[in-house]
Amino acid sequence: MSLKRLHRPLAMQIRNYSAPVDGSIPPAKRKYVPNSGTYPQGFQVSGTYVGVKASNTRFPDLALITSSNPCSGAAVFTKNKFQAAPVTISRKTLQERSGEGLHAIVINAGCANAVTGKGGLEDAISMGSAVDACFDPPPSPSSTLVMSTGVIGQRLPIAKILARIPTAYSTLSDTHSSWLATARAICTTDTFPKLLSTTFSLPSSPSTTYSLAGMTKGAGMIHPNMATLLGIMCTDAPIPAPILQPLLTHAVDRSFNAISIDGDMSTNDTVALLANGAAGGSPITSLTSPDAQKMQEVLTTFTQSLAQLVVRDGEGATKFVHVRVCNAASFPDAKAIASTIAQSNLVKTALYGKDANWGRILCAVGYTDAGAIVPQDVASIVPERTNVSFVPVDGSAELKLLVNGEPQAVDEERAKVILEAEDLEIRVDLGTGDEEASYWTCDFSHEYVTINADYRT
Repeated sequence: MSLKRLHRPLAMQIRNYSAPVDGSIPPAKRKYVPNSGTYPQGFQVSGTYVGVKASNTRFPDLALITSSNPCSGAAVFTKNKFQAAPVTISRKTLQERSGEGLHAIVINAGCANAVTGKGGLEDAISMGSAVDACFDPPPSPSSTLVMSTGVIGQRLPIAKILARIPTAYSTLSDTHSSWLATARAICTTDTFPKLLSTTFSLPSSPSTTYSLAGMTKGAGMIHPNMATLLGIMCTDAPIPAPILQPLLTHAVDRSFNAISIDGDMSTNDTVALLANGAAGGSPITSLTSPDAQKMQEVLTTFTQSLAQLVVRDGEGATKFVHVRVCNAASFPDAKAIASTIAQSNLVKTALYGKDANWGRILCAVGYTDAGAIVPQDVASIVPERTNVSFVPVDGSAELKLLVNGEPQAVDEERAKVILEAEDLEIRVDLGTGDEEASYWTCDFSHEYVTINADYRT
């Protein structure tokens, strides 16, 4: 047998888009990793190696986020019927404390602790209790939220995790490198750690600078409601829990619940937000106040940017696609149609193949179950008013594919150039109202199948 024939199978196994086994960040993804950040006062974080998954021999896989001040907390959880043990326990913790007096979030990667029965619940409780024990005095009831991500149906190596929690606590820090290590510790098939931070002010305290930081993970099994996705955000703004929860819910509905990679909803999806008020200022006490409106704007924009990093790291993805549905009869209609397009495997494979097959987009629009929200005498989709375009991100003119239900003579060469780009907007104008919604998705490649065919190994 020739050397050439021996080498061919090895070459075929090279993965262009999946996470390198040496933990390095692919060159194309390095631009998404921040070199610095501005982090909220009073929070400290750490990323610690445990070895939850046997194949992980050196990378951090235990994340700990703490606050020196008691926090208000809010969270949005998966709607999957098989909810993981940490989801159940964290929801209970928030309920028992009415969203107040929280001190920490602990996360392990490598094992989802999902569909693990009574033992899995006990393990999740143990993780929270071990973190609580690090505080003096230990809080009661528990003030720690627990998250897990990884393989479903396997028990945690709980003894190993519990043994390393004191180390995670003793190495807490507020430096950028610590925040980045913590973001790395929650990764599974991610190719890069997803971390963002920003500063803002509120109308009632214009001279006070507040900070908001967040990290997320996810590259596959991504589709709301919620989508194996985890998100953790922290701010030093003073926001009580009754205000924090609706702010987060609104933002998540327009960000983490508006992304799709493969249409699969995880058992573990959780996005949590902690606010410790360490930067001072007047607490936000009304959702209709100028402060609440400003905070909603900041939080929604931030969660959208954070969620989009998940799509940019979609397993096997080569494209980042913004699906925008405009001039719809209602926001729910617009979001339902955008979601259907974003989930269509036929649309996603056409994008991977750089094929301007707009008929697949129109087909997805047509079979969407829209119209349940708007009045019966208002049409959600009128074929004769429907327009479909590709919109380049370089600012050049949109490529019109369908105008008022009439197909256009498509310039295939220009379409090919547009589809060669990493970023693309698909715009659907329904012409039935003035509402708009966006969804973010990626293409569907051979690599996605390869990654998920051997995920457990």
